[in-house]
Amino acid sequence: MTDIATLEEDTLRQIAQAPDEPALEAVRVAALGKKGAISALLATLGKMSPEERKTEGAKINALKDKATEALAARRAALAESALEARLKAETLDVTLPAATSPLERGRIHPISQVMDELSVIFADMGFAVAEGPDIESDDYNFTRLNFPEGHPAREMQDTFFLSPEAGEKKLLRTHTSPVQVRTMLGQKPPIRVICPGRVYRCDFDQTHTPMFHQVEGLVIDQSTHMGHLKWVLEEFLKSFFEVKGVKLRMRPSFFPFTEPSMEVDVQCRRQGGEIRFGEGEDWMEILGCGMVHPNVLRNCGHDPDVYQGFAFGVGIDRLAMLKYGMSDLRAFFDADTRWLEHYGFRPLDFPTLAGGLSS
Repeated sequence: MTDIATLEEDTLRQIAQAPDEPALEAVRVAALGKKGAISALLATLGKMSPEERKTEGAKINALKDKATEALAARRAALAESALEARLKAETLDVTLPAATSPLERGRIHPISQVMDELSVIFADMGFAVAEGPDIESDDYNFTRLNFPEGHPAREMQDTFFLSPEAGEKKLLRTHTSPVQVRTMLGQKPPIRVICPGRVYRCDFDQTHTPMFHQVEGLVIDQSTHMGHLKWVLEEFLKSFFEVKGVKLRMRPSFFPFTEPSMEVDVQCRRQGGEIRFGEGEDWMEILGCGMVHPNVLRNCGHDPDVYQGFAFGVGIDRLAMLKYGMSDLRAFFDADTRWLEHYGFRPLDFPTLAGGLSS
């Protein structure tokens, strides 16, 4: 028969030396499992005489109780040791600032910010926002805008042409002017809309990318004239650059879809690598504009003897660069989160005229 004293000594020693929970469980099974040493002793009680059972039974049950208590104590010690190790590994410096939430870490891209600013500014002047597809027909992108077949102005656009569909030429729009065409074809005057969106041209350098963003404005009614155009541009630039006033200089130019056509320069001061608008003696060309060409009105179903209006267009990316001090247009599309962290805007800081567009 197994010596109870020796078995007790071995079992308690193995329990005390168990390095982890799996090892401790192995000791428990070896001692108290169905085929364990202590369980085997308990099984022999049925073959003993009553006197032996009374004496040996007490010893075996005392051994079982000691082993059970030792197992519980060792299990608690191992758990406490594991907790201490985890706390030591996960020590937290409570003096550090709390981590910002994902909502706070996110940033609005400068292009999206400027689009929102433009929408706020022009909405205050009664303009709606019109949109159209990026893939356009040659008819909407050129012909209805007074670009005749073979006209050199078509070559000036550096166009991405696509495979024709059902005999119709398709292309990636080179400006958002097709949205003006769609608006005039689907809506009767008076019309007052801005058309922001992506446009595409074969160009790539520090200030040009194959895809960029543009906003165009269109006003059509029976009495609009160039004085209204100048006022709209002055109010737009004054609000966008958040200055008290701006001076504009209009120079004659050529666009197939407007007549007369003008390039617009805005007063600025170049100093220390910065450009400040609304002050100084310098000038910077910033956008193109003009009165809508009679052929365009006619092509879109409106009588030029009854209706007239103006249109203007400006690059959104360029506006963002000028206002927020970015020197390379290509960085807008690099998806560099460090750049976005620096130049981006907090997601809940919606631009308003009253609260400040970029505050």
